[in-house]
Amino acid sequence: MIEAFEVHSWLYPTMFVVAIFTGFVDSIAGGGGLVMMPALLATGMPPHLALGTNKLQSVFGTSMACRTYWRGGLVQVRENLPLIAIAFIGAASGAFLVQMLAPRILSYIVPIFLLALAAYVILSPRMTDDDAQQRLTRKGYAPVAGGIGLYDGFFGPGTGQFFTASLVGLRGQGLTRATANTKLFNATTNWAAVAVFALGGKMVWLLGLTMAAGAMLGGFIGSRFAMRHGARIIRPLMIIACLGLTGRLVVGWFTS
Repeated sequence: MIEAFEVHSWLYPTMFVVAIFTGFVDSIAGGGGLVMMPALLATGMPPHLALGTNKLQSVFGTSMACRTYWRGGLVQVRENLPLIAIAFIGAASGAFLVQMLAPRILSYIVPIFLLALAAYVILSPRMTDDDAQQRLTRKGYAPVAGGIGLYDGFFGPGTGQFFTASLVGLRGQGLTRATANTKLFNATTNWAAVAVFALGGKMVWLLGLTMAAGAMLGGFIGSRFAMRHGARIIRPLMIIACLGLTGRLVVGWFTS
């Protein structure tokens, strides 16, 4: 069923600017939804429409960031094609399920994982730009890619951090390269979710595309910034994003 939402004219420039900021942050450390989802909900947009519209703008930002990292030689597309397909299927399944189920239960579980992730980023000696010995083969990583994809389609906050940390910790990639490949996976899962939300009529198209232009600009600037400064900027931003997402979800327990 197609849902309707009245968009006031002032929302277009406002959300365009918000999308530039979220695209910048998301391209470096993930967590752009920390700002964007509350901003969309604050407009009075119904939650399912907000989820779909957020995915629409986000997919353009992550795709732009992915392209920029790829041009910088940091993204391995061909080698990751099977994993991309698995993540796509997982995300499409999650986006289908969320339209039938309430994702509230995840809002209680995810902060625990995000706090653990922040601790890992702070304490792990692997969080550098140096590649390390991989703990999982590409085939062994497939269930991880599919699981994170399912989570992204169903709920979403922290997806970028989960991909990056798992690529560092399990696949042995340096932090900047892991961040770049995260955008490849994240763009894939976002495209899958966009397709499912669009088919379900859960999209505010014109506003979403306006935001997409801002997200692309922010993603381009952020990815170039990350390639220039590497782990010394990515690592602290990941910690901030993890803690910020945790705080946002915990606040949601008491305000919803």
